[in-house]
Amino acid sequence: MASVLLTLQTVANSYSMSERSEIRGTWLTNIDSEILFSTSALDEAINRLEKLNFNTLYPTVWQGGYSLYPSQITEEVYGEKVYPISGLESRDMLAEVIAKGHEAGMRVIPWFEFGFMAPADSALAQQHPEWLTQRQDGTQIEMKGEDEIVWLNPFHPEVQEFILDLVTEIVGNYDVDGIQFDDHFALSVEFGYDDYTKELYQTEINANPPEDPRETFWVRWRADQLNQFMEKLFHTIKATNPNCLVSVSPNPLHFSLPSSLQDWFTWERKGYVEELVLQVYRRDLEQFNSELERTEVELAKDHIPFAVGILSGLKDNPTPIEMVSKQVKAVRDRDFDGVSFFFYESLWHWGEKSPQERETVISNLFN
Repeated sequence: MASVLLTLQTVANSYSMSERSEIRGTWLTNIDSEILFSTSALDEAINRLEKLNFNTLYPTVWQGGYSLYPSQITEEVYGEKVYPISGLESRDMLAEVIAKGHEAGMRVIPWFEFGFMAPADSALAQQHPEWLTQRQDGTQIEMKGEDEIVWLNPFHPEVQEFILDLVTEIVGNYDVDGIQFDDHFALSVEFGYDDYTKELYQTEINANPPEDPRETFWVRWRADQLNQFMEKLFHTIKATNPNCLVSVSPNPLHFSLPSSLQDWFTWERKGYVEELVLQVYRRDLEQFNSELERTEVELAKDHIPFAVGILSGLKDNPTPIEMVSKQVKAVRDRDFDGVSFFFYESLWHWGEKSPQERETVISNLFN
């Protein structure tokens, strides 16, 4: 045991002392952006990012209850080929991103965006109601903005098998550099009162789940079920492709654990995560900085590559490019491993500054 601990400590020390290449990433999404819907738009975007010295792409591959690449797994589950967006028909968007990204010298890490979440009207939710979990009052729908979503039960063995099949399909069939899970690889704390989960809890604990969804032990028990699945997922990925990096982009722990049952710090401590990109989507610089200085963040960033997700803006709520620049500086001042911007389109558009002015600032950051 002592030799194992010494080896782990040596690895940690060599990582912290080594010269690291700064992560310069961005998420490529299909919401409020059309770059994934045509080969020419995708090529143009990656050319632009290459010119600005970006080196990491996180393209969405699982969004809205559908795969955004040709998937044999979803075809088997739905009973037909499903293309949620016409611009993806007769194309393999993921293969295009990988080929173009690698040609530009970039890492390509597909982003499993929706995790256990699905639109209430999706084929997945309609065809497999037994896969869904619910609140104590039996309701299943949660509002995300104006969208009605439901949650796949992350503790159900058939749901777990479906997720494992999707992930291994990507990792096994594509030349990816990694795969990333985010804050939706979780479960809203109000959920978990479906029959399967209640029976599992009764079997293990010999008691009924408490009425309060935020009761401490009930939160811990469900979080531990997710921890166990994350362990299984990690080992399944590595058995499929040992060189595939396992990346996670969660919310800060003080929110993610009590609100979404996502205990990413335990994942990192146990070695199930090899890259963290923490979503620090704060408009206030003081709040942004305080998130970077939390104890669990300091511990994790001394152990594995740890970058910071910066909100470059939303269509209806742009981020001033000056704030983006200040946040990048704050990340660098604290010796993190880099940044990733959410998301590509908002790097240039919707702010007070013109796209050209915003691009100049980014160019200066990544010269």
